[in-house]
Amino acid sequence: MSAPIDPTTTDAWAELTALHADFTPDLRGWFAGDPARVGKLSKPLAELHVDLSKNLVTDEILAALVRLAEQTGVAGRYEAMLRGEHINTTEDRAVLHTALRRPVGANPPLVVDDQQVDADVHEVLDRIAAFAERVRSGEFTGVTGKKITHLVNIGIGGSDLGPVMVFEALKPYATAGIEARFVSNIDPTDIAQKTGDLDPETTLFIVASKTFTTLETLTNARLAREWLWEGLAGAGAIGDDDASRTGAVAHHFIAVSTALEKVAEFGIDTDNAFGFWDWVGGRYSVDSAIGTSLAIALGPDVFREFLAGFHAVDQHVATTPLAENVPVLMGLLNVWYTNFLGAQTHAVLPYAQLLHRFPAYLQQLTMESNGKRVRWDGSDVVTDTGEVFWGEPGTNGQHAFYQLIHQGTRLIPADFIAMVNPSYPLKDGERDVHGLFLANFLAQTKALAFGKTAEEVEAEGTTGALVAARTFPGNRPTTSIFAPALTPRVLGELIALYEHITFTQGAIWGINSFDQWGVELGKKLALEIAPAIEGDAAALAAQDASTQALLAYYSDHRK
Repeated sequence: MSAPIDPTTTDAWAELTALHADFTPDLRGWFAGDPARVGKLSKPLAELHVDLSKNLVTDEILAALVRLAEQTGVAGRYEAMLRGEHINTTEDRAVLHTALRRPVGANPPLVVDDQQVDADVHEVLDRIAAFAERVRSGEFTGVTGKKITHLVNIGIGGSDLGPVMVFEALKPYATAGIEARFVSNIDPTDIAQKTGDLDPETTLFIVASKTFTTLETLTNARLAREWLWEGLAGAGAIGDDDASRTGAVAHHFIAVSTALEKVAEFGIDTDNAFGFWDWVGGRYSVDSAIGTSLAIALGPDVFREFLAGFHAVDQHVATTPLAENVPVLMGLLNVWYTNFLGAQTHAVLPYAQLLHRFPAYLQQLTMESNGKRVRWDGSDVVTDTGEVFWGEPGTNGQHAFYQLIHQGTRLIPADFIAMVNPSYPLKDGERDVHGLFLANFLAQTKALAFGKTAEEVEAEGTTGALVAARTFPGNRPTTSIFAPALTPRVLGELIALYEHITFTQGAIWGINSFDQWGVELGKKLALEIAPAIEGDAAALAAQDASTQALLAYYSDHRK
């Protein structure tokens, strides 16, 4: 892998710097002066309609941003990723999450590091689909022969955030009488609450850990196994012997892992273990075997439609010129806001209650990917990188934090996402509630863009100090994303959109968006501190003064 191009040395960066020096945002003026602005800046992306017109860019700025993508080799790096080059330099790995959604028969076949990638991917997908149908039909049952009614997915990070977000978003498709729950936190409250009202005879656990060594996941898996054994024994369903307990685990646990020896040691039937590869990063894995809970709860056909949505966006990125390439343009806008306009955060505001976990999902995708201070060759970055992604569904957010976005002193670019057709159409009398909901979606982006002048406030009869308080500066950038409905395909498109936005920014900044060394130090130190919590004097003595004091407080107050 060649050294990254320093974006600040490019002609495009110099051009953007000059444009920024003379930049005064004026969305009112730009809209008034260019009747074609909305048409030029509204783009199709598969089934998504993306309106970029309320962003703080002129034609000149957008053209310079596209040249920045050209001069930093964004398209070439994307092609290298698709070919299977080891662009994850610190782990010497290919990055092939896009291969997870290539359709059967894709040409030419993808072969990377002597691996027949397409064949391997579809072999696992077919096994998952077959197993999912067995569970859904009642052929695969618990140890007492009862049909599975509840899944509990045990994972953390990408093994949790993706599946729980997708299940919540596509709940209307969960029509087989199987509910999915998700356990991630090592706080014992999580698993206690998620299993508290379940019947062990009808519960299936999915342990999602590629290496089958993840501390939180394996701790929760052991707790789940004890819960299962105690519940089944208490009901007289199994005996108090090793053979009975082993048989129970085989009927009530499956694994998403490639560490088959460890899976077998736990008691899980390795025929019910579904793997993925080291070229699938955790935050890019929801469309891999990590989505097994989704294939079971929602059905294999729904899962395939979900994958098709990803692939449609992958194809758009691969075949669309940069100037019309929606994920690339949105990534470039984020670079403009971060590196030139000083934005530090980015809000994602879905006007779709079923997407209530989407901002949390994007936090890992974006901040674990691009929260880096060194480039892919180990040299220091030359620009700010990454943004803090956050958000809540509308209209809840309107009554919480929109004040800061509208009238605060910080620039916060925001993406508004909405569906034309609701998942649950309801009326309040004769009024379409979804229409009222979307009126808020449209009103917020209008208010943020165009604001309200002091003259307009005074014309309504307000005087004195209240005028300033009721004035809205406008020129707050937003992107509006509309889709016909929240279908599996549309959800796949939305996720892939943000994957490629993240990729674009990482390519421009010259960072490796596919490792996450920043999470490792705290995990290592936790293992060193755990003995001190358990009373090991030597481990306690090895800690810093603050940690020792906190451990003393814990010891004094633990009942």
